[in-house]
Amino acid sequence: MSKQECVVLGQDGADGCCPGLLTAPLDEDRAETLAKVFKALGDPVRLRLLSMIASRAGGEVCVCDLTPAFDLSQPTISHHLKLLKQAGLIDSERRGTWVYYRLLPETTDQLAAILTRPAGAPATEPAGAAS
Repeated sequence: MSKQECVVLGQDGADGCCPGLLTAPLDEDRAETLAKVFKALGDPVRLRLLSMIASRAGGEVCVCDLTPAFDLSQPTISHHLKLLKQAGLIDSERRGTWVYYRLLPETTDQLAAILTRPAGAPATEPAGAAS
């Protein structure tokens, strides 16, 4: 992913409304876009970073507060943050020496909408479940 151009979810020229997985099959382009976002979320360090940023009071956190939570170097943390930013999950702002990160809730809201079962849709049983 580090050498690929990431397409930010919801910025593909559409009106921002994404059909859910249970309402219509994904077309090839949409699947590519979503796969890049999910790939960014597919690492435990990046999931923890996203969670730390999202749950921070005030809505933003300095990289100086993120790095000590991990047994990783600062450049490694910065790389993970870069991948989250390329996926459109977070944004950043440099203030002097430090960079502050904040969640982009429109992206996480779109992910939630894509994964949410439509109201009134029947629940399905897992394969092999007894009837």
